Amino acid sequence: MSRIGNKPITVPAGVEVKVDGSHVTVKGPKGTLERDINKNISLEIDGNVINVKRIDDEPSNRALHGLTRTLINNMLTGVVNEFTKELQINGVGYRVQKQGNNLNLSLGYSHPVIFEAPKGITFDVPNPNTIIVKGIDKELVGQTAAEVRTKRPPEVYGGKGIKYADEHIRRKVGKTGK
Repeated sequence: MSRIGNKPITVPAGVEVKVDGSHVTVKGPKGTLERDINKNISLEIDGNVINVKRIDDEPSNRALHGLTRTLINNMLTGVVNEFTKELQINGVGYRVQKQGNNLNLSLGYSHPVIFEAPKGITFDVPNPNTIIVKGIDKELVGQTAAEVRTKRPPEVYGGKGIKYADEHIRRKVGKTGK
């Protein structure tokens, strides 16, 4: 029995949810999100409460039950409050500048790396060593932050590179002489 899937979802004030078959549209003050859900999962809207139901207890449907509830809850949260991920840049000479919607990253390469923001994502650069990725779609925010991190992942010896703000890098000791 799914504990997450059976929890009802409360729709916040100012948010409109529309279900058309297996297509869900959530409209709120920050924007609109759309998602297709599996045909074996149904949504029941009763006032400002959404209940997620599955047709049977097949293992694949049980797995989709909690997933669908979490995805819809994230959609409702995103259109009211934006999701954010913070990245930090460590290293001598490593820095970031915002150019319009894009990021200009200086990461020790012979050329600057230009990272274009996907639709629905905004970057905030409070200082030259911090990037904040913002957006209403939690999945897209996480994916964009991961793609920015791949431009120079943190290395274990010096700790140089781009890392998440809450990430801990396990450091290795270097070679020692005899």
